[in-house]
Amino acid sequence: MKLKGKRALITGAASGIGKAIAERFLAEGAAVAIADLNRETCLRTAEILRQNGGRVASIVGDVAHLADAERMVAEAVRELGGLDILVNNAGIETYGSVTTADDGDWERQIAVNLNGAYRMSRFAVPEMIRAGGGAVVNMSSVGGLVAVKEFSAYGASKAAVIQLTKSMAADYAPYNIRVNCLCPGPIDTPLLDRACERLKGAGPADAIREAYANFTLIKRVGRPEEVASCALFLASDESSYVTGVALPVDGGFTAQ
Repeated sequence: MKLKGKRALITGAASGIGKAIAERFLAEGAAVAIADLNRETCLRTAEILRQNGGRVASIVGDVAHLADAERMVAEAVRELGGLDILVNNAGIETYGSVTTADDGDWERQIAVNLNGAYRMSRFAVPEMIRAGGGAVVNMSSVGGLVAVKEFSAYGASKAAVIQLTKSMAADYAPYNIRVNCLCPGPIDTPLLDRACERLKGAGPADAIREAYANFTLIKRVGRPEEVASCALFLASDESSYVTGVALPVDGGFTAQ
């Protein structure tokens, strides 16, 4: 029970990696607030998680909006009695180079992936200070570490999350708050499904998925629960001497 007594807010937690993190945190004793933009999916996921036991709150909102971020943190604190852990997992992906990307897509990409992490942290960190400390886990990507063609906005947003992580780690270490981020590679999530769908003109979906797997040294796509295990490490006292890191969870994608 590595998170016994801890209170965690996880954004983008209705599906994929966020849901897997919520499941793992609950199994390790945390009370969890899951936040998501999709009301129906958020409520359904919360109900499923409650069936396995544990305290689960569901919160609907858009991390890109300052008022929503403030409200979501306030609701999590009210429902859980405080806040010890924030996982900034909510994110979207858009495609294109700087000459082909839609300007609105660029703005939305930065608003969700980067500004969302900043805005949620802006309101969550003071709650952690009041609690005597805590942990923030941001979600970057291998796309924030290496170049991926036709992903300019996504890559820029995820690279910025890495630098935000380091800056926050420096700012809040005196308050006993550790800040780290994860950089997943190809993971079996709805995001990967959408990427395969976008590239279906290049071949069958199975072949595209296999190509993603072959980008890694392990030669397979990752599982959401494998990312969740790393999030648990960074959120728990197991990583008490770790802050300001960008941890690849990518099957060796960035080692080549």
